[in-house]
Amino acid sequence: MNNLSFKLELATKSLTSLHEIFSETYSSVVRDATLFRFKRSVEIFWRLLKDYLCVHEGFVCDSPKSCVRMAFKVGLITEEEAVKSLELIDLRLKSEHAYQEEIAEEIYWQVGDYWKLMDEICRRVAEKVESDFWSRPAEK
Repeated sequence: MNNLSFKLELATKSLTSLHEIFSETYSSVVRDATLFRFKRSVEIFWRLLKDYLCVHEGFVCDSPKSCVRMAFKVGLITEEEAVKSLELIDLRLKSEHAYQEEIAEEIYWQVGDYWKLMDEICRRVAEKVESDFWSRPAEK
């Protein structure tokens, strides 16, 4: 399994784990678990973008925001998705201060919308990877 396939699988598992917690009854424990899963999912998400851009588009990006900008430039994501993805990265950074109750609460109530964004983009990456795989000439 190549690194990009591994990252796609990891992203899928991480986003599934994040989505599963939405069905839990709210409590401070659920909130904190959600924030942990959110931070992990964002990290995996931007690293998936990074690998996709390198392998399939030939571009190197070294930071989450530069990867989002490059994904927009190559047409992987729309302008609206790019803006929301940059907000997502900022929210991930803000979550480092989630030990403050107000910040933890604020982030918790936004996670669902950002999950949808990451899920949609990850699905698009998976479709492009699969499409590229099947359009390659057969190896001899």
